Amino acid sequence: MQMDKGRFSGRFDTKGRAAMGADTKQLAERYFEIFQEYLREQGESSLSSGYEFARRAMVDGCSVLEMAEFHHEALRRILGGNGPAEKVLVQAVGLFAACLSPFEMSHRGAQEGTRALRRLNEILEGELKRIAHALHDEAGQLLASVHIAVAEVAGGLPPEFRARFDEVERLLKQIEMELRSLSHELRPTVLDNLGLVPALEMLAERVAKRSGLVVAVSGNMHARLPPTVETALYRIVQEALNNAVKHAHAKSVTIDLQHTPLKVACVVRDDGVGFAKRRPRDVEGLGLIGIRERLNALGGLLRVVSKPQHGTTLLVDIPLGE
Repeated sequence: MQMDKGRFSGRFDTKGRAAMGADTKQLAERYFEIFQEYLREQGESSLSSGYEFARRAMVDGCSVLEMAEFHHEALRRILGGNGPAEKVLVQAVGLFAACLSPFEMSHRGAQEGTRALRRLNEILEGELKRIAHALHDEAGQLLASVHIAVAEVAGGLPPEFRARFDEVERLLKQIEMELRSLSHELRPTVLDNLGLVPALEMLAERVAKRSGLVVAVSGNMHARLPPTVETALYRIVQEALNNAVKHAHAKSVTIDLQHTPLKVACVVRDDGVGFAKRRPRDVEGLGLIGIRERLNALGGLLRVVSKPQHGTTLLVDIPLGE
């Protein structure tokens, strides 16, 4: 059975050992270190290290078959090279790779879908930014011209007719405020200029003013994140706040951000009505589906914790580059 491994740098030679490129060797060495640590301690710490290693490797494009090669090479080194165990490993590796081949093809398809989804999100955000700027700048300039024209016309009328133009001025100012608000909803300029935390604080202020919800933002964000990650987290929090107002009937929401070199974590917790753990699939709605799709495009994870009458918590993890 022949398998096309595409771009994979790892290959099994005729003796069953993994023949690896330079980058793949570094990954294999790191896996071997984690493997040794687990054999010594067999604790949660080494399991967590393995999980983080695999997640980073997956985001960087590592394949299922390459992970199998890392594990096989680690076993071979631990067992010492020769003897019956080595022969069994050599015989088993071909079958194991063949069994993993369908998983690898599925994984490759998922990676291609993820790249397409990420690109689509970038295009949509670019269009939203263009529309938001048009509403804020171009429509704002037009309204300013209308204000001037109305003032000139009103200035040439008798005082008894100017009151009607005052009402027109009031309506124009209301339209201007609505357009400015819509512009910020579509794409807040503060997100591009100042970063995620100021944008979330402004979002929290607007939601609180509009709905009466008490929203608190906290975290240890000391540096800017990649634009795609900032945008995704902003949209996720935006959707979570909408859900808290429309569906959860919450009175307060807390948003907490934690940034480490390897990942960014976001926790959104409300005190709303919550829901049962087992609920119909259609209850999830487009909001959580959209959140999951944004996270999938970035290799992120979402956990939802909720109980009836005990609120809902969204826990989001997004891996970061070095």
